[in-house]
Amino acid sequence: MKRVTGIGGIFFKAKDAPALQSWYKQHLGIDVQSWGGTAFTWTDDEGKPVTGTTIWSIGPADGDQFAPSASTFMINYRVDDLYALVSVLREEGCDVLEKIDDSEYGKFAWVIDPEGNKVELWQPPAGQ
Repeated sequence: MKRVTGIGGIFFKAKDAPALQSWYKQHLGIDVQSWGGTAFTWTDDEGKPVTGTTIWSIGPADGDQFAPSASTFMINYRVDDLYALVSVLREEGCDVLEKIDDSEYGKFAWVIDPEGNKVELWQPPAGQ
């Protein structure tokens, strides 16, 4: 069974999210959208688009989307079979959160790493 197949997203908390978003836009050229982030479209070696995106986003520091972690970031990893991976992680004694979301955006689960960081696992919808 494959476990992680790639990075689906990187999410940051910021004390002043609009200012940090502006800095990344101005100095690094990241096309930050009104929702606070961007979707990087994947390309092949020749620069032609292929299926897949990586989300990059900065949000307010007072949000609870990273709870129970106190970290200021969360990485979303793409997986092929979320339910199988969650089962294996539980068998291996990992701190897997009980909640699993299944929505039009795919299937999501979360695990806490040994340093206390919340890690998001994401099985994209078919074809993404």
